[in-house]
Amino acid sequence: MSDNDKHTEGGDKQNIDLYNYNIEEKIQELGFLLPEPGSPVANYVSTVSFSETKTSRLVYVSGTGPKKSSGGYITGKLGKDLTIEEGYEAARITALNVLASLKKEVGDLNKIKKFVKVIGMVNCTPDFEKQPAVINGFSDFIVEVFGERGKHARSAVGMVSLPSKIAVEIEVVVEVLN
Repeated sequence: MSDNDKHTEGGDKQNIDLYNYNIEEKIQELGFLLPEPGSPVANYVSTVSFSETKTSRLVYVSGTGPKKSSGGYITGKLGKDLTIEEGYEAARITALNVLASLKKEVGDLNKIKKFVKVIGMVNCTPDFEKQPAVINGFSDFIVEVFGERGKHARSAVGMVSLPSKIAVEIEVVVEVLN
């Protein structure tokens, strides 16, 4: 058990510092701001907490797209309309939108203990085979912000289409401290 995971004998958490920096300040240092979290466009919720223990819980984040600060989305197919670099950037922007949803659910991004699973979907032509290079935009950003705690299991798959023609859609599961 690491010092970061120690608890008192009664089961109550001690003051646990997962990071030696503030996550939101780190995002700002990288030149980004968290957007306002988006609202669901149908009959679902953006996040759900699940599998709660005394010290932590899992948070599932619904599929999230590359909504720009101007309000529109990055749209188009990889292999036809967008380059790998443009797809990579779309995945980075999606990371910011995922973090905004997580902040709304958990209140403080510094409570994120671990990114567990990422499912990255790429809107692409049938012959496009660089989905991992596109979703690296998300993964690289998350690891840059959260360090080792940002490393995650991942799927990166191609889709014949995505809602509203968005370039990427990403779902995540994270473990957060209660």
